[in-house]
Amino acid sequence: MSPITRRRLLTGAGTAVAACCAAGCATYGTPRDTAAPAATGPAPAPDPAPAPASEPAVPAAQPQSAQQGLAATADIPVGGGRVFSGEGVVVTQPQPGTFVGFDATCPHAGCLVDQVTDSGISCPCHGSVFGAADGAPLDGPAKAPLQERPVRVEGDRIVLA
Repeated sequence: MSPITRRRLLTGAGTAVAACCAAGCATYGTPRDTAAPAATGPAPAPDPAPAPASEPAVPAAQPQSAQQGLAATADIPVGGGRVFSGEGVVVTQPQPGTFVGFDATCPHAGCLVDQVTDSGISCPCHGSVFGAADGAPLDGPAKAPLQERPVRVEGDRIVLA
């Protein structure tokens, strides 16, 4: 058996790093329509334990029901927004009392946008950013805007129209 040389050690380490990188990129940015189907059946029951008094509970985005809507109007910050991946929609509030809905699918490669920041609505796949007020592409490879999704306010709740 030949001794381990520096060249063999570095070649092996480089191969291991390349394999890890390839495995990590294999599913990153998978477009929504090619992702594995979501599990069906009822959602697991929420944990009945109350949240600690020092930290307010933040509800997770869950599928909209007719009575609950997407969120309370107070949950959408002015100048910001929230992504509801289960419904495939983004809701923003560009001005006080004005709520706008967009399809959460990036027109560039079909990935779901994942967050609304001060810069706009961000797509994690290739770095596209869209305007929170109109869905227009601001940065990245996307050339088309996010498609509008009609939303309306019922009482203090935002619902899909």
